[in-house]
Amino acid sequence: MWKMSKVPQCQGKFLDVNQALEVARFDIQYCDWRARQDVLTIMHLHEKVVEVLNPLAREYKSIGTLKKELAGLQEELAQAHTQVHISEARVETALDKLAYMEELVNDRLLPDRITAEADLPSPSPSMSSTSLEAVNKKLPRKSLNVSGPVQPYHPRLKNFWYPLAFSADLKDDTMIPIGCFEEPWVVFRGKDGKPGCVQNTCAHRACPLHLGSVNEGRIQCPYHGWEYSTDGKCEKMPSTRLVNVKIKSLPCFEKDGLIWIWPGNDPLAATLPSLQPPLGFCVHAEIVIELPVEHGLLLDNLLDLAHAPFTHTSTFAKGWAVPSLVKFLTPASGLQGYWDPYPIDMEFQPPCMVLSTIGISKPGKLEGQNAQQCSTHLHQLHVCLPSSRQKTRLLYRMSLDFAPMLKHVPFMRYLWRHFTEQVHYLF
Repeated sequence: MWKMSKVPQCQGKFLDVNQALEVARFDIQYCDWRARQDVLTIMHLHEKVVEVLNPLAREYKSIGTLKKELAGLQEELAQAHTQVHISEARVETALDKLAYMEELVNDRLLPDRITAEADLPSPSPSMSSTSLEAVNKKLPRKSLNVSGPVQPYHPRLKNFWYPLAFSADLKDDTMIPIGCFEEPWVVFRGKDGKPGCVQNTCAHRACPLHLGSVNEGRIQCPYHGWEYSTDGKCEKMPSTRLVNVKIKSLPCFEKDGLIWIWPGNDPLAATLPSLQPPLGFCVHAEIVIELPVEHGLLLDNLLDLAHAPFTHTSTFAKGWAVPSLVKFLTPASGLQGYWDPYPIDMEFQPPCMVLSTIGISKPGKLEGQNAQQCSTHLHQLHVCLPSSRQKTRLLYRMSLDFAPMLKHVPFMRYLWRHFTEQVHYLF
């Protein structure tokens, strides 16, 4: 299979930024064309299979003829699926190449900025404020420091059910290390297949348990092999006598395709909120991102759409006009409502969940529209788990009420993740 070189070159010379971006653009265009061809080929072959298996057609064909036709179609389908995997790898390579070029650009901008700042003349009485403004405009914009300082957690904030992972990510033989309110935890499935959450520290020599493995529903420490069940009890101590040892565990539950924990000390809430997408929607992507930002600030951002036409102009808000007034109307309660003039319904569910339904039938022309008037919609779930006061574990679920076939295109998950990261790293 053809493989792109990591560093773009042309006739023995390194490409400049514009040339490299042009090469990347052609790569992505080719990947898009190739993907469309793959999908069309598979659809055509499936139609052939349906035609061969048609009861009317079987009456006029022998068993041998049907077997021969099906064998030929099976071989063609295998070749088509192989081509899909090749396209998937090509897309992944193109995305890696883009990420690498982004690093190169950032590395180039940093020394340029330092040089520009060093070359700046020192302010003097003869230099006007207009001249200073002109010089400052030439410098790259400084990035915002969103890591702190932040206020301490409210004591009652822990007394909620918190989603921390998607069920599909937690296999029987895997574990997921997470941080929650400055404490390290690890989630895994027990012998009964139910999830459990225990302290991510072995009681023996304080080794992080997530560096070990899951064996028969128990998590095994990689240092001396101590094994713990989902309730935190140590059930195996190789090379020594078994004694009564238990590490801290949290109540853990599974619902709506999510793993939930209760990190507080108050009695458990009887019910968990429902985070299922609305009827008629199909889940297309479930993505987890660790963001270096306090979770309250991230929630504020998700609930504030006035920044979108300024910050997200290269992604979902491309073409959005800047209205004279942005309003959030709450006909039902203070925790849910809809935006005017944007076609977006939004709901906040304590302690850290935001659900939104976006009408996308007319991208770039939003004024005068609302979500109900749009024919197609995107539903989003954002879960902002407070890992620490300067870090948030974001769970993002995207669902659509159209184009269900996209879910079965193998490489789409890479594109969804790429777009998701583009949006949320800007926030």
